[in-house]
Amino acid sequence: MRRTLALAAMLAATAAQAAPSADTIRWVAQDVPPHFSFVQGRPPRSVAELGRGEVDGFMRVLLARMPEFKHEFVEASTARYEAESRRGETLCSTMHVRTPARADWLYFSHLYPPLISREIHVVVRRESMDKVTRGRPPDGRLVLADLLKRPDLSVLLARDRAFGTHLDNPLAQHVVPRLAVGAKLSGQLLDMLRAGRMDYTLEYPTVVKDYLDRVGDPGALIALPVVEGLSTPLATVSCSRTPEGKRHIEAIDAAVRKLASEPNREAWVREWRGDRAEPQDMKRLNAYMDERARGGPRIE
Repeated sequence: MRRTLALAAMLAATAAQAAPSADTIRWVAQDVPPHFSFVQGRPPRSVAELGRGEVDGFMRVLLARMPEFKHEFVEASTARYEAESRRGETLCSTMHVRTPARADWLYFSHLYPPLISREIHVVVRRESMDKVTRGRPPDGRLVLADLLKRPDLSVLLARDRAFGTHLDNPLAQHVVPRLAVGAKLSGQLLDMLRAGRMDYTLEYPTVVKDYLDRVGDPGALIALPVVEGLSTPLATVSCSRTPEGKRHIEAIDAAVRKLASEPNREAWVREWRGDRAEPQDMKRLNAYMDERARGGPRIE
């Protein structure tokens, strides 16, 4: 009996060692509240620690539909994401828009349509608003291309950050200073703007509001709509262009289509957006998810 038990224990141990470990997706984490927020100053250590903003909230819903994977969160700047990907390591991200240059080292797929909260604005100090908005058109929207031509205005943006074609195209026509920032990028440029180091930057208005609430200086910065920010890109997910990254992006894309096909879509939308869903957002979201449920993979 003792020999039988010992043999059984040995066989169980051998089987456990031989069993493949669960595939792990390593996600890029960057502190950009309220879209993606660190927990007590650190990236989430599990899906349960993800926040409930636009990006991390969607991940909380999506990753729950991927039980066959383990999920890890790695604090990483865009520069590190690129360096590791080019080195053959695999990371995935829900915070990087597709650009032709990034397509060299990333696979991309789509998550959901543009939301009102994804509209990029020009951000200025309150006391500088009249200077920046001089000649503002009647519809109240600034034109970034015009601002970039003004020698009396200074702009500063995060290095390696892309904003989508409609904004990136005019930016590419000018020499725009860029600052190297880490994974906690949300406050660095806004701190500098508030201190008067430049006249304006570009950011989501919800990020600006969250920042001002955190620093206790409401109204110090104003987010102004910009014409080029009207057409924002689809929210994207990307993975390193490696064999493992291809496997991961295919699984993520399949999970999005599974999510889109669930009969009780309203339940997970409430879990994700709570009471923050705008009617326009819901109309676009439902149309997008209907198409995703009917279609095949969307991987680039």
